Amino acid sequence: MVWIPVVVLAALVLLVIVVIVIYNTLIRLKVQSENAWADIDVQLKRRHDLVPNLIETVKGYAGHEKQTFEAVITARNRAMTATTLPAKAEAEGLLAQSLKSLFALAEAYPQLRAVESFTQLQGSLNQIEEAVQNARRYYNAVVRDLNTKIQEVPSNFVANSFNFRPREFFEITEAAERAVPKVSFEPVAR
Repeated sequence: MVWIPVVVLAALVLLVIVVIVIYNTLIRLKVQSENAWADIDVQLKRRHDLVPNLIETVKGYAGHEKQTFEAVITARNRAMTATTLPAKAEAEGLLAQSLKSLFALAEAYPQLRAVESFTQLQGSLNQIEEAVQNARRYYNAVVRDLNTKIQEVPSNFVANSFNFRPREFFEITEAAERAVPKVSFEPVAR
């Protein structure tokens, strides 16, 4: 009957090891999600910094389009001041829509499209947009893994014991951004 305490002790040691492994996995995923969010934040900051240069370049050729410029500036300011993830996602969606309007405006001015600084800014913005999409995809993948781990058995017991909470996805909230873009080959009226 000496072997019963040994079996109980071995089971307790095994349980402690399992809890430690699950806890470390949850911590790793939490840190990865924070790092992924920081990557998104860096790309969004790059986009926010580029917008004023883009507006100034377009203003020189289409200065009378004040409403479009104000919409972009308002969207940028709102995106920069958003603090929660849902608010940031919504504000970034609005900024993306207003930037599309700015580029649509630029299409009406062939002399603007020919300006090298505008094409460079447009190219930079396209690169940043791609980087934001990649960062958002990575963030959402890590959040998916973390949220799944928090809900799975037996890791949900460890997650609840150590107060791990699911994170929110960085999702598109604007219906206009989800819509299929309308393509038209008709000439733009000036």
